[in-house]
Amino acid sequence: MAEQSNADGARPKLPLWRNRDFVTLWSGGLISALGTGISSLSYPLLMLAVTHSPAQAGLTGALRALPYLLLGLPAGALADRWNRKRVMILCDAGRALNMATIPLALWLSHLTAAQLYVNAVVGGILFVFFNVAEAARLPHVVPAEQLPAAAAAEEMMSSAAGVVGPPLGGSLYQLGHAVPFLADGLSYAASVLAIFFVKVEFQERRVAAPTHLRREIAEGVGWLWHHPLLRTVAVTTAGLQLAVSGVSLLVIVLAQHQHASAPVIGALFSAAGIGGVLGAALAPRVLRALGFGRVILGMMWGEVLLWPFFALAPNPVALGAVLGLFAFTMPIYGVATVSYRLQETPDHLRSRVGSVFRLIAWSSAPLGAALAGVLIQTIGAASTAIAFSGWALAVAGIATLNRRLRRAATSRTSRPDTLPDEQAKETHTLRVCSFCGKKAHEVRWMIAGRGRVIICDDCVTRCNDMIAEANAS
Repeated sequence: MAEQSNADGARPKLPLWRNRDFVTLWSGGLISALGTGISSLSYPLLMLAVTHSPAQAGLTGALRALPYLLLGLPAGALADRWNRKRVMILCDAGRALNMATIPLALWLSHLTAAQLYVNAVVGGILFVFFNVAEAARLPHVVPAEQLPAAAAAEEMMSSAAGVVGPPLGGSLYQLGHAVPFLADGLSYAASVLAIFFVKVEFQERRVAAPTHLRREIAEGVGWLWHHPLLRTVAVTTAGLQLAVSGVSLLVIVLAQHQHASAPVIGALFSAAGIGGVLGAALAPRVLRALGFGRVILGMMWGEVLLWPFFALAPNPVALGAVLGLFAFTMPIYGVATVSYRLQETPDHLRSRVGSVFRLIAWSSAPLGAALAGVLIQTIGAASTAIAFSGWALAVAGIATLNRRLRRAATSRTSRPDTLPDEQAKETHTLRVCSFCGKKAHEVRWMIAGRGRVIICDDCVTRCNDMIAEANAS
């Protein structure tokens, strides 16, 4: 297995699609995402069939998101301590078994809403640990300059699965309620095999030292909180997520009111998948052309404009078009935030910082999913769409008034907080480390400000070693 040789910047710079490890991971992720797309539509349909209650269907979505609020921070610290690849394999194996219990219960005619709640919680817990380990793996699989393209490829993979998965899930659901969940369980097994055959490790060589979980969590929280732009984006994303987490249930209920069948509802989510594929394909170009700040604000305002059209859509075709446009904005926003965060964060903190970012960004998801169900049941689906439209408008307005996001929007670079010299735009410019004086074309950190502090890789490594020795003593 590769160790330090696979750290950032030490890999052969192959074209992305000739990188065997990336293609293997991407293929396994595609199969898993396809299975998730198949079951994602069937889950609320099955809960509605069992309970006949949109509120309880919304509660299921909330329970699936709740574990991230409770376990996200310790899971991130543990993933930085543990073998990330092993964590991902064990979690996907567990998710395969968890999903298999649903068709088993249906076959035995003993499926209840309580079991679906338990499945949602168990699946959510395993997702937390898988996700925080997964979020830190890309910098070890592809070179730093390929991170935006790799993140976009993963968004495209997820969106492509969204094109095929929901209509296939609707058709399989009509064949038998158990079939979509059996397919999802098999997709997790395929993901386990793909991860197993990846050669590289997903972390740098660790320095053995006594550790304290609370201190490690605090280190990740502190790093993110003292990065003003990442902190602002995380909080803004949480505001958007309150409404976005209710979109799926909202579209399903709106389509049912328009007398759409399960395959037609699946086709609606295929429209979302097509929009996501197009957005992911264009994300690197959009990011290069507009820069980080413009992308964040532009996609937020795009969603604000689209929300009212959910309520106004007169038929499933129009509803699918609105959903596709809405889905177009999401991967562009996601690629911008993921690539920026991975580039900024040191490897030994990536899982922790990723878990803190997601904890903040997804903290509103359980409330949003539950709120969507309650609002749909009490005021109706169309009025719920209008209510979420008002909320998104408020979030976008507050974000636009934020000084850091406005300043980021004036720069076309995808890393607005890390420019050491506005005059030095040529890629061949030598940088001088502020600590050791070494000259290099590439440096690890470049901190903007009057001091123009530049830190090279060697000094970062020495600093990390000193911290590890201090912890040990």
